[in-house]
Amino acid sequence: MAEITLILVIQKLGIAVAGETLKLAKPLLGRKDELVVALPANMKLIKDELEMINAFLKEIGIKACKGEVIETWIRQVRRLAFDMEDIVDQFMYVIGENKMTGSWAHLKKIFKKPQSLISLDDIATKADAVNKELIELSRRKHRWTQPIIGVSDIPMASYDNEQLFYLPGNDRSVNDDELIGIYEKKETLTEILHSADRSMRIVAVWGMGGIGKSTLVNNVYTNELSHFGCHAWVSISQSYKLDDVWRNMLTSLGKDNRKFDTPKMNGVELRAELKKLLDKERYLIILDDVWRAADFLKITEVLVDNGLGSRVIITTRIEDVASRADDGYKIKVEPLNDHDSWLLFCKKAFPNIENHTCPPELCECGKAIVGKCDGLPLALVAIGSLLSLSTKSNKKWRIFYEQLISELHSNENLNRVEKILNLSYKHLPNYLKNCFLHCAMFPEDYLFHRKRLIRLWIAEGFIEQRGTSNLEDVAEGYLIELVQRSMLQVVNRNSFDRIRCLRMHDLVRDLAISQCKNESFCTVYDDTHGVVVQLALEPRRLSVLRCNNDIRSSIDPTRLRTFISFDASMALSSWSSFIPSESKYLAVLDLSGLPIENIPSSIGELFNLRYLCLDDTNVKLLPKSMKKLHNLQTLSLERTKLLEFPKEFSNLKKLRHLLIWKLLDGTYTSFNNWESVDPFEGLWKLKELQSLSEIRATKVFVAELGNLSQLRTLCITYVRSSHCAEMCESLSKLHHLTKLHIRAYNEDELLLLEDLTMPNPLDKLDLVGRLSEGTLKSPFFRTHGNQLLNMELLWCQLADNPVARLFELSNLTELHLTRAYTGQQLNFHAERFEHLKKVVLSDMPQVNQICIHEGALVSLEYLLIDGLKELREVPTGIKFLSSIKEAYFTRMHPDFILQMGKLDHIPKVHWSAQGVSTLQTQDLNQPGSASNNNPQWRILGGGWVFI
Repeated sequence: MAEITLILVIQKLGIAVAGETLKLAKPLLGRKDELVVALPANMKLIKDELEMINAFLKEIGIKACKGEVIETWIRQVRRLAFDMEDIVDQFMYVIGENKMTGSWAHLKKIFKKPQSLISLDDIATKADAVNKELIELSRRKHRWTQPIIGVSDIPMASYDNEQLFYLPGNDRSVNDDELIGIYEKKETLTEILHSADRSMRIVAVWGMGGIGKSTLVNNVYTNELSHFGCHAWVSISQSYKLDDVWRNMLTSLGKDNRKFDTPKMNGVELRAELKKLLDKERYLIILDDVWRAADFLKITEVLVDNGLGSRVIITTRIEDVASRADDGYKIKVEPLNDHDSWLLFCKKAFPNIENHTCPPELCECGKAIVGKCDGLPLALVAIGSLLSLSTKSNKKWRIFYEQLISELHSNENLNRVEKILNLSYKHLPNYLKNCFLHCAMFPEDYLFHRKRLIRLWIAEGFIEQRGTSNLEDVAEGYLIELVQRSMLQVVNRNSFDRIRCLRMHDLVRDLAISQCKNESFCTVYDDTHGVVVQLALEPRRLSVLRCNNDIRSSIDPTRLRTFISFDASMALSSWSSFIPSESKYLAVLDLSGLPIENIPSSIGELFNLRYLCLDDTNVKLLPKSMKKLHNLQTLSLERTKLLEFPKEFSNLKKLRHLLIWKLLDGTYTSFNNWESVDPFEGLWKLKELQSLSEIRATKVFVAELGNLSQLRTLCITYVRSSHCAEMCESLSKLHHLTKLHIRAYNEDELLLLEDLTMPNPLDKLDLVGRLSEGTLKSPFFRTHGNQLLNMELLWCQLADNPVARLFELSNLTELHLTRAYTGQQLNFHAERFEHLKKVVLSDMPQVNQICIHEGALVSLEYLLIDGLKELREVPTGIKFLSSIKEAYFTRMHPDFILQMGKLDHIPKVHWSAQGVSTLQTQDLNQPGSASNNNPQWRILGGGWVFI
């Protein structure tokens, strides 16, 4: 459907015809002809009509109407919506320009230029044409689609129809020996059913679609139902009716000797009978595939806690629904690991071969197919079962692998996989659909970083303003909701549990790409095999994964809003053609990683550009024309060679994120690992700026810094002692700041921060350089220290043990100490740092002893000790760290390595000795092949360690 396209355009039109916008437009509209004067009214009519079309599309979606006529009409709607989006963006740009200049004469002068991009007369003419076309489109709908959608035999999606899709055993009940990879989950669930707890308990089994939730629960249900007085399995579709759910529940729960005339019973009667029945029996009820927490609460109004040990199990894809389960009764089902995925696939693909062993000639292709399933049992079972019926030849399997996504869509034996996965997309709220489809633009197995994704969504216009919330906060809420709906998978969180990076399941991504093509949302361009795949008609967004040929022959750039390249070898001619004339509506341009040295001055004509990323390029200078990019929100130039801004950069009033630095030391062991830039004149006038990194301190800048009232993240470098007083004064005015990095001019410069104070707590504070004596006792630490979550002290060269002072920061979750201490001992005392999860101790050459007392660091999960060359023994008391998962000991004294046998309780250990490689360690100790079975030897971090 075209709904997601319409929603975005309707939102933009709403802003364009709002009172505040029209007030700004009034001076312009009053000086033009009749068509221009009527422009706001025309846009209002278009908005109203698009809202009605959107409602109509929802209706035919519910009725499941399909057909070439309807699809053709929808394509015409989408194309018209795209036209209107372009018009609105032009209109808003003209209004914005007039607001900035405050001069009609100036604007008129611009519009008289021969190569003018935008004319208010043209905008009005185009809007009038769209309005007329919409009227014709509505007439066309009545002529051609009404006879189709109006017929009475088009079935409405109903509870009875949908629930057939979910019935237990619909994917065939499995035996215990087929519960590959989830047997432990089965044991846990079974134990819950048999626990001595006599209270009624609600249990949640949750995870993404196709992960095996219903299969797991059905197996346990079948095996254990005899232990309960009554039982019922009820499937909850998205279009469920409460009375129908209760009716089915009552029918299933009723014993053979007790019949209910449920079809004639109303809701009140059903509720009463259920409560009466459940009050006397130990019951087991399965509520399968619950989508909304509110639905679950309504359904469970009939439940009775009769003290007999009853259990209610819900399966769901939604974390919010799972949270309704009792504490300790939530089971998350994860994708299978590679080993279990292969076992399950082979069991289905080779059912009649002894031990289900894959023939050697099929192993490579078989593992590629299994890799594509990405641990999803539903896909592994369906594909394995299908291949068991086909010819066992490498050629046949290779062709199947290359056509896998097409097979999922068209092969009736695999169609259920696509339907199950697409249900999750179908039931997304409209405000999440664009965000989800946007993730399909990235390569397979790509790790999305939270901040980048959020900034891209804002630039695309996907994020709606909600009350007084910051757009970035709203966007993060969207991202979290996609995770909670099992549409994205969290790969990594920071120490205080905030999402750091995510990924999209391979099959979910492939199906999302297919949806993107249908919606003309984007094209994912990849000509690796000489054939371009997944081209959409008139795509709005282009993602280039691999480009060996000239992309211009395949893509029409005139409608592009987004261009992102992931191919570092992409030819200059391919990407430069999108700047600017053919792609004048570009909002996102991401050329990171390309071997670019110069940006054409024509980039200044991209009036709609909101996001420009040139990370990891060779760019040294920015063209002066960039000062015309008045809509630019994010400018990222990390790890480039740029060290100077063009003049008048302060014109970019909408900048929210300015990120720029040049990498100097890739080992990150120097005081100046990266080079920062001097602030440009008027930087402090960018009132919407939220992220600023890395910027050099100057006398003027530190005095004006307090004007950047929206700053949340600041990295300021080259700070001199003489800057500190004014800098502290300015910092005290930044009410939204959450992350602060301060680096001294050099390793000898003293940071005078004893008067540091902040109006609100920080999440993260980095101090790089020598600190004045009272810094750790400053007003900031006294007032907000116990709310600080992440602390880094680098190159501070403190004579007193910093740990003894920092333990007062009671909520720290992460602590880095690098060149921070010149003493010999570090002591972590009991009941200190109770929330600390990550500790890094680096380059403190005098430290020769670390003592961890019992009861200290009780939450520690990650430990890195690097370059402590005088430390010859593992930290005393490391055995007390029961929660630790990973430990790294790098550039250590050779004697330290001989103590590694004391680390048996740590699941993952990596090490290296100063001047001794892993291979040398193996050769020196010579465990040899005969020694590999000797219990005195253990492999740690790839090296042999004598225990």
